[in-house]
Amino acid sequence: MNKQILYTTIFAFLSIGLIGCASSLTGDTYTRDEVRKPQVVRMGVVESLRPVKIEGTKSNIGSAAGTVVGGVAGSKVGGGKGSIVAAVIGAVAGGMTGAAIEEGITRTQGVEITVREDNGALRAYVQQMREGEIFRIGDRVRILTVNGNARVTR
Repeated sequence: MNKQILYTTIFAFLSIGLIGCASSLTGDTYTRDEVRKPQVVRMGVVESLRPVKIEGTKSNIGSAAGTVVGGVAGSKVGGGKGSIVAAVIGAVAGGMTGAAIEEGITRTQGVEITVREDNGALRAYVQQMREGEIFRIGDRVRILTVNGNARVTR
């Protein structure tokens, strides 16, 4: 039973480590490739707002960690004389569980911001909610685009 607690603890730490792997999707975060590149700036007015969920990452890290922990745990069935079948079943179940945990941990709350741009175009932008940043219908906003990635800022 102590080994099961150890495996669960290892899996939990690996899962928590996934949080650091998730990239930010807020309007104030830039990738290294976007830095020092000219941006196209458009202005507009917020027409509507809608809360959305942004799915989490699916990098296979959670699946791999779960596969290892599940396979080891499955091999311990029968007092350490577990069959290959139990190890395989444990690995498959662990992999599926790890993938689900990874996606769930990295899932974020987002907002769809529909903007009537000054040129008359109506466009919607989705980005992660940033603490303290609140958009309201009627707000004048900037739309910044670099390398095809757009973000809405105040």
